[in-house]
Amino acid sequence: MHVIGGDAVGMSTVPEVIVAIHSGLRVFAMSVITDLGIREEENVITHEEVLAAAKSAEPHLTYIFSELARQL
Repeated sequence: MHVIGGDAVGMSTVPEVIVAIHSGLRVFAMSVITDLGIREEENVITHEEVLAAAKSAEPHLTYIFSELARQL
């Protein structure tokens, strides 16, 4: 993906945005990278690590969304 300009690959954001647009909704999307996706034998990502990464991002996303909502 990097060769064609991608920095990250999401699992669900794009399909969800497509459905929202198709339904006539305006969309703002933000994603959190919780797994770098490096698939070497020694690199096993656990569900707990993914949850910890998401929990770590939560205060930052809350702040961003709060500021965006405040400015509307």
